[in-house]
Amino acid sequence: MSSTDDEPTGTTATSGGTSLDELIPAALQHLRQAGVPSPRADLELLLAHVLGIGRGEAAAAIAAGRLISEAQAQRWHGLVAERGRRIPLQHLTGLAPFRSLQLRVGPGVFIPRPETEQVAQVVLDHLARRRTARPSAARPLRVIDLGTGSGALAAAIAAETPGIEVHAVEVSEQAAAWARLNLEPLGVTLHRMDLRELPDQWRGSFDVVVSNPPYIPPRMVPQDPEVRDHDPQLALYGGGEDGLELPRAVVGAARELLTPGGWFILEHAEVQAEAIAAYMRRFPDLVGVRTHQDLTGRDRAVSAHLDSGLNTGLDTGLNTGLSAGLSTGLDTRPATWSDAGPSTRPSARASAPTMGE
Repeated sequence: MSSTDDEPTGTTATSGGTSLDELIPAALQHLRQAGVPSPRADLELLLAHVLGIGRGEAAAAIAAGRLISEAQAQRWHGLVAERGRRIPLQHLTGLAPFRSLQLRVGPGVFIPRPETEQVAQVVLDHLARRRTARPSAARPLRVIDLGTGSGALAAAIAAETPGIEVHAVEVSEQAAAWARLNLEPLGVTLHRMDLRELPDQWRGSFDVVVSNPPYIPPRMVPQDPEVRDHDPQLALYGGGEDGLELPRAVVGAARELLTPGGWFILEHAEVQAEAIAAYMRRFPDLVGVRTHQDLTGRDRAVSAHLDSGLNTGLDTGLNTGLSAGLSTGLDTRPATWSDAGPSTRPSARASAPTMGE
């Protein structure tokens, strides 16, 4: 295989294959020079992807100097070269780990972040408490994820809390296509619509609302090329000078969607914690406003309950007729999927699925 300035060099193929002892040093140097934050881990994950094994097995294969075929070496070279161009690792493998799940991701969808896993845990803990408090409830708990993106929050909630009803909303056609791949196997109902334009029939119908909306202000352009150049702008920038236009819309939507006594949680940037909590406290029907920290102690989410005494204007009779309400005005035709075609790059990174008419 000929090399270019964009590819790691220093490998020699033999009739028996190529030794990983020869592949790794040049590839590691290549990713370090490109500024990749975790070059060793990325090399192991790319090798695991090529060989169809786990990362631990890939690390063991590297340590043992295992031989791989010329075809495998060429494919791995191509992936390493793309990673050196700061193509997101998850776009190259087509997968993003999220809690116990491996989510399908690629171009056109926001790659879920580790801090959102902690938001999912807060939701799961709340659901566990709710189910303990009402073990013989007449209907399952209903949860909706606003701006679901890849479906990470909705998927984790559905996978880890069986017996509940989970819905997800996403406005982007590309993101919704990826979300459907992740959510349909888990029984989550996906609705393609703007979270600011939800049907009136949904009012007072959900016990829990969750959201990780766009929240970056327009002047705070991300520095990492993987985020700046590859995460969709629709999923990054929250609107308005402070980036809080969409987070405020989520607060408004939650106040409409929740049953009396219902609960919601909203992820945000660390610097926005005080502003969002103060905004929520302006509404007398939102009680118990609380900020939640990620594993590093940073304020990354805020939650509140809808006061059961003040929320008398909502049509709570719809709680028993949600199925009819959620189908009103929605296109229920099944989506069809097709590949976007082979990449012109030397690797086979994930192509975005498309939503058929």
